[in-house]
Amino acid sequence: MKRALLIALALALAGCEAEEVFGVRVPTAERVGQAAPGDLVAYFDCLREREATAISAHRGGPGPGFAENAIPTFENTLRVAPGAFIEVDVSQTADDVLVLMHDDRAERTTTGSGAIRELDMAQLLAFQLEDEDGQRVDARVPTLAEALEWADGRTVLELDVKRGVSYEDVAREVEAAGAMGRVMFVTYSVDGASRLARVAPRAMIYTTIRSERDLDTLQQRGVDPSRVVAWLGDEEFSEDLIEALAARGVESRAGMFRRGAPFADASHTGLASVAVNDPAAAFAEIDRVDGADGFAALQCAR
Repeated sequence: MKRALLIALALALAGCEAEEVFGVRVPTAERVGQAAPGDLVAYFDCLREREATAISAHRGGPGPGFAENAIPTFENTLRVAPGAFIEVDVSQTADDVLVLMHDDRAERTTTGSGAIRELDMAQLLAFQLEDEDGQRVDARVPTLAEALEWADGRTVLELDVKRGVSYEDVAREVEAAGAMGRVMFVTYSVDGASRLARVAPRAMIYTTIRSERDLDTLQQRGVDPSRVVAWLGDEEFSEDLIEALAARGVESRAGMFRRGAPFADASHTGLASVAVNDPAAAFAEIDRVDGADGFAALQCAR
């Protein structure tokens, strides 16, 4: 495997803390984030033009000893998959604090119990997070504000806004953190994307697109296509649609969540981004096919 860019990053940050990732000395999570893109529109254009594929860590990339939607997990993900985006779930507490939590209830992922919308932040902080095996980890439920502060200069957060949480509240918090240029919003329909674009015209949006007609509808509603990345699903997706959208300047994204998924195929199909449960394996396989210049998505972030 070629690691030219990672080596260059390590040399450029000589004297900073570093560790080995796939046999190459690279900066630790605190420094790897310097490869985070500063201009998301330009970044996705670069991915499309280079036929490069970026990695998105589903729920932050949990694993043994690392809980989903937890900042220590995000740090671990950046160690094993430099340049990965971090997908998180945004819920809201009884006292209207935006927090990172996938489920409506606390039981599956914490030591506590109860509906998130009926618990206040102080109650949530009394719970420890648990990994997928139910083992306690040294972490608590983070607020969205904490996650946005942590991600600044490190990575891009992808915000999956859960049921009952308004785009307005999330956009307001993102704007207050000065983070609109370094997050992606996840939506699931043309209607959802259109509404979000009205609330936050500068937002970058993932949304489900099943045909070019969906893109036509978005444009008719005034949504800037340069701020849209098409979500094609996580089962089967059309390479013809990927090509047609690319011809119109729109990038495509899909999910490869199952164990042993053919991550290297993402590069061959023209996907600009792939959402995964195993960011380390995805990084290794995509890097292997990226050629002599190293992991191409990292180069687009420069």
